[in-house]
Amino acid sequence: MRKLLFSFLLWVSFAPTFAQYSSKPQKLVVAKTPEAAGISSERLQRLDHSLQQFIDQNKLPGMVAIVIRNGQIVYHKALGKADVQAGRNMKTDDIFRIASMTKALTSTAAMMLYEEGKFGLDDPVSLYIPEFKNPQVLKSFHWKDSTYTTEPAKSEITIRHLLTQTSGISYGIISGDERFHAINAKAGIVDLFTTQPVKLSDNIKKLAKLPLQHNPGEKWTYGLNTDVLGYLIEIWSGMTFDQFLRTRLFEPLGMNDTYFYLPDTKKDRLVPVQKPDANQQWIKYPVTFYDPEYPIKGAKTFFSGGAGLSSTAKDYATFLQMLLNDGTFNSKRFLSRPTVELLTVSDQIGNLFGEDGFHFSMGFRVVNQQGHNKGQGSINRFAWGGYFNTNYFVDPQEKIVAILMKQTQGAIGDNSEALFVRMIYQAIND
Repeated sequence: MRKLLFSFLLWVSFAPTFAQYSSKPQKLVVAKTPEAAGISSERLQRLDHSLQQFIDQNKLPGMVAIVIRNGQIVYHKALGKADVQAGRNMKTDDIFRIASMTKALTSTAAMMLYEEGKFGLDDPVSLYIPEFKNPQVLKSFHWKDSTYTTEPAKSEITIRHLLTQTSGISYGIISGDERFHAINAKAGIVDLFTTQPVKLSDNIKKLAKLPLQHNPGEKWTYGLNTDVLGYLIEIWSGMTFDQFLRTRLFEPLGMNDTYFYLPDTKKDRLVPVQKPDANQQWIKYPVTFYDPEYPIKGAKTFFSGGAGLSSTAKDYATFLQMLLNDGTFNSKRFLSRPTVELLTVSDQIGNLFGEDGFHFSMGFRVVNQQGHNKGQGSINRFAWGGYFNTNYFVDPQEKIVAILMKQTQGAIGDNSEALFVRMIYQAIND
């Protein structure tokens, strides 16, 4: 009898933990009705209308949107054209260049290795990449010949600085500081993507020799931090960055349409980057400082942790659902709950982020109390976007994952991201 009582008490003690883990959605399913996931069907039509008006008013050529609540897909639609000139309709499984949405995957991969004891968050980067030893900060710049002087940085760059975009490492051509346009270009740094035969390790080692925009930890500066993380992942794991993502994240999550470079069998699903011409007609975006066809042509040797991936709305939603599940999906744990919280919603840099209503975690813009009061959604809603007009957010409180995929540059009058967020929240029915 005593043994039976002990077994019962043991089961009671562990049952809540087991129930909590097993209750998290382990696959994405289509909701029988939106109401089954706590979403109003009637109000969801407002989302439909709001997105369609961007097509009807020629503000966007097309898009794919997906909304998930409690692990149930309540909205997954393709609207408009994937390719206006070719007359190709958008499809829900079309593939998009997700650019800076790559950062969330890279940061997640890094934190998986953090949990394996491969590094500490406040380790100096130079411990693993010696070229970063004794960093220098830009002191003066000469426009005539792009020469410059430097002074020693006050501290080493740490892994935490990379994750929080506070290292002082700048982008080049897309930086708001034109001095770094010239410095990075002269050094041959690849900012985002390339069809040239460049390797990640070579790019990062050259970057390490360049001056910082400011002392590590002093400011938030959007830069090549996550590309450095990609190279560190190679060092820590002993695998190429693309192999690590494929074997440790994409395959276990079932993300079968996410790649740095698309196989020939899937390249026809890639949505072209489009822009409005002088007559507001949508045309293909030309080759500028990058070739927009990088995912399907060229050397295919450069794996940018900050901007290089292409994916579908559903693939990326699967990844975000794993984060919403506190690190589990497909009956597998990728990160612990405390690590997910550290990665996604922790306030790492306080006022350095400088955006009212938000703080910055380890790769995400996060709604704080002020932002909630301004109508930006629940506290701890985290989000980011990509260079080619892709956006996502996750709301841990409302159990929502939402993604809006577009492929444009220079779109005029496009406030679809803000309206997308608002239309989702107004449809909540419980």
